[in-house]
Amino acid sequence: MEIKQSEFVISAVKPQQYPTDNRIEFAFVGRSNVGKSSLINTLTNRKKLVKVSGTPGKTRLINFFLINNEFYFVDLPGYGYAKVSKKEKDSWGKMMEKYLIDRPQLKKIVLLVDSRHKPTNDDVIMYNWVKHYGYKVIIVATKRDKLTNNEAAKSKKLIRETLKMDKEESIVFFSSLKKEGKENLLEELSKNIEWE
Repeated sequence: MEIKQSEFVISAVKPQQYPTDNRIEFAFVGRSNVGKSSLINTLTNRKKLVKVSGTPGKTRLINFFLINNEFYFVDLPGYGYAKVSKKEKDSWGKMMEKYLIDRPQLKKIVLLVDSRHKPTNDDVIMYNWVKHYGYKVIIVATKRDKLTNNEAAKSKKLIRETLKMDKEESIVFFSSLKKEGKENLLEELSKNIEWE
């Protein structure tokens, strides 16, 4: 898969605002500050398609980006940011749940974890939740450039064990800085997809 064109379409808070053209969707989810915006920008070769913020918890809506006029990347709000009120966290949770539970266009979910640390409890909950609803999940371990090869191997083992991943599920190590893992991830996204 090669991305030649990308554009922001809409920020949604409720299903009535989602695109209605039935193009397939790939959703990106992860805790605040894991590098989601940078990853989407790297995949699309656009520096500012998704706003990158130094402040965690900045994505508070579901953002749809049309890619190659064929499918959508969907950027979901980051979770696990402590400075957000419980009420706001609950509303994000409900918004994400509505999207994830009943969206036939959604084909795969990319769950980002920080390669430098053990997946958090929130990461485990999100992974189990995604599996519960029967979605195909790709784990992306971000910030690969911060690790040595030996550390990356240990990180891979730790991520697999912590999430209790199935054997056939893949982990893609990714560095936005070095564009490492970009082709691997695009390949994983397009695998076994019936393009309607």
